[in-house]
Amino acid sequence: MHLGRSMALLIGASVLVSACSTTSAPPSTNTGGSTNTGGSTNTGGSTNTGGSADTSDSPAGGVTASALPAAGSPSARAKLSAADLQGRWWTWAASSTSDSNPVSDQDGHLCAKGQSGGIWFLASTFGGAVTRTCTVPAGVPVAFPLVNSLGEAGDCDEFMASARGSAVLDGRALEPRRHEATAVQISAVDGNPVTQDGGRFRTQACGLWVQLDPPAPGSHTLGIRGSSGSFSVSVDYKLQVSAG
Repeated sequence: MHLGRSMALLIGASVLVSACSTTSAPPSTNTGGSTNTGGSTNTGGSTNTGGSADTSDSPAGGVTASALPAAGSPSARAKLSAADLQGRWWTWAASSTSDSNPVSDQDGHLCAKGQSGGIWFLASTFGGAVTRTCTVPAGVPVAFPLVNSLGEAGDCDEFMASARGSAVLDGRALEPRRHEATAVQISAVDGNPVTQDGGRFRTQACGLWVQLDPPAPGSHTLGIRGSSGSFSVSVDYKLQVSAG
């Protein structure tokens, strides 16, 4: 996750959100790669609803995520829409304070922090490389960004122009989906490392994403690499999927 220009300008400013209104363009951040928010944030779990398959994105090559289902699971599960996936992920990333946030996690001990909603999110970093160990429940699909951003549409256009990434699960390349600027709504708590301020925000999100069918029980390795411009992330996961 990377803080964009808009985020840097707005960080520290208080955001007032009434019970019936939503603030637009919170400070920007990039986390699974990066986030530019011209005032917006990236949070891995937004308040957007829906779970329809998103077929408008272009795959970037490699083995499709649905080609690696758990034994006995459906070969093709419905994937979250670009808006729902990114909104929920960014909400997840902004739902914990800086001292207990899974994006800042160096070894995976915060992997289960804030997980809910029938999908298991994995985090990238705010920049740099980490190695994490994470236990994932059986029968739950997994989603993560290679590199991502929040902000105004123009921020996303600039970010995606140089966005690159790869993901390798157990030695096999996965096929990421490219999500251009997408309107999302996210929720955040005070003191989170994405928006800093708490509240609900409407913004644009973008990035390279992978959604996996539930991995088979057992041990797995997952390598995530992503970059945009001079910003880059590298995460090596050791995943242990419970037997059920």
